[in-house]
Amino acid sequence: MSIDPARLARDGGAAVRTAPLPSVMDSSGRRFGDEEVKAVEGVLRSGMLSSTWGTEVPALEHEFAALLGANHAVACSSGTAALHLAVAAVDPEPGDEIITTPISDMGTVIPILMQNAVPVFADVDQETGNLSPATVAAAITPRTRAVIVVHLFGKPAPVRELRELCDRNGLMLIEDCAQAYLARVGDTVAGRIGHIGCFSLQQTKHISAGDGGLAVTDDAALARRMRLFSDKGWPRDTTERTYLFLAVNYRMSELVGAVARAQLPRLPGVVADRRTAAARATAALSDLAGVTVPPDVGDHVYWQYPLILDPDVAGDLQEWAAALTAEGIPANGGYLTGALYSAPVLRDKVTYGRSGYPLEDVEYPVGLCPTAEDLINRRLLVLPWNENYTADDVDDVVAAVRKVHAVLAGVQG
Repeated sequence: MSIDPARLARDGGAAVRTAPLPSVMDSSGRRFGDEEVKAVEGVLRSGMLSSTWGTEVPALEHEFAALLGANHAVACSSGTAALHLAVAAVDPEPGDEIITTPISDMGTVIPILMQNAVPVFADVDQETGNLSPATVAAAITPRTRAVIVVHLFGKPAPVRELRELCDRNGLMLIEDCAQAYLARVGDTVAGRIGHIGCFSLQQTKHISAGDGGLAVTDDAALARRMRLFSDKGWPRDTTERTYLFLAVNYRMSELVGAVARAQLPRLPGVVADRRTAAARATAALSDLAGVTVPPDVGDHVYWQYPLILDPDVAGDLQEWAAALTAEGIPANGGYLTGALYSAPVLRDKVTYGRSGYPLEDVEYPVGLCPTAEDLINRRLLVLPWNENYTADDVDDVVAAVRKVHAVLAGVQG
């Protein structure tokens, strides 16, 4: 029996693609090579795997700072740890507030709670999912100490406007750049407008060492406090063997540092190739009714490729996700199950024992950030993206999106 290729695969039609796309979850979508093997072997043969006495992590810090044009870089064990270093450098009083976004990984919020501060969520822009300066301004109170802005999916948030807002109000601005390596912000890059920029080396990021993090700043005092916080408050730049303040151990190992150093020279090419592939997709999808392609003025670095649907025109978000996945193009409807403030840790105040601290008097009601909730529930369709996509891979993504659109948008029409 022949299968009608015009029918969606979910309905028994032929799938657009049967071979998996290159993926960050295996070697098909990662650029690891002999350089990483030699780097790891060199560390192992040296016998020194600790960055406390090693050379790879200090070299990575120097090279990463130079790449971004920062005065200081501090390495640590994860992107979440990098954000924790930044919040610890802000040094909030218990119960102080830090404003952030409801659309991100929980790693953006955990450091706030771990420093006994209160996450305050501001709503986002409906086209990018990034924080809006207007909603951040509306969320500022006398207890606000900082703003953590996320460059979602690799599209820079309006950080210059946010920095001006923070400066006027005496607040620190922390940039979460885990998804936005080398994203252009005028004459500089993401991570260089705020007081501190934080990056991740987790498996799925533009470059990876499995896990690991980096925080950059121009402020020597902030850099020293972050370095101390990552090493139990031990001032190794002195002769004292003492502990200056409550801190953790977030040190990066020499093995991770070596792999990250080997990845670093590849980063510009990774970003360029992701942008080239995305430009091909965007050119082929821009005419679809009810589908908005990622806004890009030469600044997007495409950690993933988000589409914004108008469900009244294009159809149901979760139907889109299921239909595309059946066509061989993995798709995530909403990116998150719900806004971050709907997660049990915040909604049910599952923090320190049964205390609920520091959220005892804090509520995060449904409807708190309506634009973010609408994106997650009805509009935000996220496709994986990769530097190893060929033109044929991109064309398969485009073919699947157009095929699904023809059916689901046709139903709406």
